Amino acid sequence: MNQKIAFALTLYLVSLIASNTLGIKLMPFLFGTHLSVAIFAFPIVFLMTDVIGEVYGKQMSRLFVRMGIYCNIIFLLFNVITNLMPSSPDFFMKEAYGQIFGLSARFAIASLVAFAIGEYQDVFSFFFLRAKLGGKYFWLRSNLSNLWGQLIDSAIFSLLAFAGIYPLKTIIMIIIPWWLFKFAMGVAYTPLSYLGIWLLRRGEKGNEQIK
Repeated sequence: MNQKIAFALTLYLVSLIASNTLGIKLMPFLFGTHLSVAIFAFPIVFLMTDVIGEVYGKQMSRLFVRMGIYCNIIFLLFNVITNLMPSSPDFFMKEAYGQIFGLSARFAIASLVAFAIGEYQDVFSFFFLRAKLGGKYFWLRSNLSNLWGQLIDSAIFSLLAFAGIYPLKTIIMIIIPWWLFKFAMGVAYTPLSYLGIWLLRRGEKGNEQIK
């Protein structure tokens, strides 16, 4: 694995872990809706599979998804182990730790299921559109596949992560703006996707013009 792919994979996995651990916090949004702070990191996860797929093909894109699944599983195992360990009497954050990382364990399970389904759907949609459009219009293929993949991910994740914590109305008010805002963030990050493609292709033989 070359350094460019290694760096891309690092960014991909860090964005995924950040989403799982920091995403517990909700922030207010428009019209009484709510957004998870993971909104800043998670769109990078979906965009990165598109960028990698555009440069290195479907197999490499699927490899990234598999690495993300393994990362979620390993994180979940460590989370369970640390929560099962007894706390020292001098550990004054026992309650807060249990609340935060207890939810993180649930978030990890929800993320694992939603991520696996949503990401594979995103990869499938991206390459389906690539075949239909003859490899042109990366921005359109990426954003359309993300629109679909993010909807699946947002709905599955929110239902698994927040059921029993928030009422259904609140969960729906999380899903819709979360999905739309993640998609909007993906659109905003599109120029960075083109930059990523250029950097990955830079200096390589057979470098193709970005379409």
